[in-house]
Amino acid sequence: MSMAPRANYRHGDLRQALIDAGLDMAREGGPDAVVLREATRRAGVSPNAAYRHFADRTELVEAVSDAAQSLVAGAIEAEWDAVPSGLSDVEAAHAHLAAVGRGYLGFARDHPGLFRAAFTVPSDLETALDPAKAGPGGRTSFQLLAMALDELVAVGALPPERRAGAEFSAWSAVHGLAMLVLEGPLRNLDPEVARAAGTRLIEMVDRGL
Repeated sequence: MSMAPRANYRHGDLRQALIDAGLDMAREGGPDAVVLREATRRAGVSPNAAYRHFADRTELVEAVSDAAQSLVAGAIEAEWDAVPSGLSDVEAAHAHLAAVGRGYLGFARDHPGLFRAAFTVPSDLETALDPAKAGPGGRTSFQLLAMALDELVAVGALPPERRAGAEFSAWSAVHGLAMLVLEGPLRNLDPEVARAAGTRLIEMVDRGL
């Protein structure tokens, strides 16, 4: 995505232009870097023009967070779609769960600023289902995880009585590693070691369900 000021935008697209500018800033420095006045500068409009779409910076940051979560969902979808055909139903179900984890951790690794924007802006579980957070396939990252877990139940790889709340355990484990690598004591870990740790964690989550 270009970092240059957007001197022109199609009529009616100013809101999206401001979100795109916010995504650029989040990519550079996370949600704290998203500033409404700077977004208008990059969009090539006066600061007052932004208030037709966002009452304040908080609203812009929330919209950027939604858009960043949509990008995370898209990364997960790409991993999901890359699962090879020809697997048995059970193998495919496990592979889809692993794809969710790989997409999530890979996005955190490759786009740390956007990942922070996606998941460190205050939110709640209800908004995790917001269509604004969905990827191209129409599902959010939370819904994709739920779909993978439901698939495991459907093929007999996850007992139905263990399905309830499994999203929370799986998500917490993978998100915890992502944040330890981004901001915690694992932040200086060799990238290949971190990648291997992610692979093992995903396997542990699958076995522990």
